Amino acid sequence: MSTAPVRRSPRGLAPTRRARAVSKVTSKGSPKAAAELAASDVRDRILDTASKLFYQRGVRAVGVDLVVQEAEVAKMSLYRYFPTKDDLIVAFLEREDLEFWELWDSVAQQHPDPADELKAHMRWIGERLARENYRGCPQINVAAEFAEQDHPARQVSQRHMQALRSRLQDIVKRLDVPRPKPLAAQLAVLVNGAFVSSGLLSPEEAPGVLLGALKALLAGAQAGA
Repeated sequence: MSTAPVRRSPRGLAPTRRARAVSKVTSKGSPKAAAELAASDVRDRILDTASKLFYQRGVRAVGVDLVVQEAEVAKMSLYRYFPTKDDLIVAFLEREDLEFWELWDSVAQQHPDPADELKAHMRWIGERLARENYRGCPQINVAAEFAEQDHPARQVSQRHMQALRSRLQDIVKRLDVPRPKPLAAQLAVLVNGAFVSSGLLSPEEAPGVLLGALKALLAGAQAGA
């Protein structure tokens, strides 16, 4: 399931700000601090580049040589921060997971009423699907590329999807419905299904489809269906 619902790209500081930060530390701080900041910049550049390539092309289609070439770093630098390609994939997914829940929490804080919160989530998720060049949920995409249940990347994806259902269940428990657990499961299927089916929805209809489905599910749950 990782950010208004606009995908953050590139992430972190802008290159010019990074350069100024390094210059500032070099002139006023210790060489060690400057080196640490420069190292962080290299790691971020590698992860930014890999994240973009993984999302656009799929993780299996992208090798470390391409990441190194696009990031303009030495291969030794990549392996210093990410000893294996799997480590790089996991870092990509973990950052996407963090960004997704940061946005989720920011929306939740604005809507104390559970029904309103659910509507707000469906709205921003629908808007997320309508973004230009949207290629689905990174967590679902990666899980589909790895059949091995014990693969570290698939495990990150599974935790993300379990967290989605858990968070939905926490919201639903605050609603006056006789069977909250099945409703939470249905909502999780709705959200994940929307991510997978994003290519079938026009930007104009995606939020409305999600809100309409939510309304139907809530009505059925309140009726005890």
